[in-house]
Amino acid sequence: MPRPVDIVIYTTAACPYCTQAKALLRARGLEFTEISVDGDPEGRAAMTARAHGRRTVPQIFFGDTHIGGCDDLHDLDAEGGLETALADAAR
Repeated sequence: MPRPVDIVIYTTAACPYCTQAKALLRARGLEFTEISVDGDPEGRAAMTARAHGRRTVPQIFFGDTHIGGCDDLHDLDAEGGLETALADAAR
């Protein structure tokens, strides 16, 4: 049985895409850690480095695997790849 994957989502309070991404994760019954980068230049810089230069929010990670932003998460879900991505990240 694969180990649980830590899901991390970097957000800001006023971001509607962050709200949508969190709603999708919750709808799929997935727990996640939210890291707000509001007014946190060091946190934003850490997120950007981890996300290979992407500065927009949300940035979503399954373990060490960068999923991308809200559209990427929704595309992955629509293609039926969410469970596969979680399983791959657990390896």
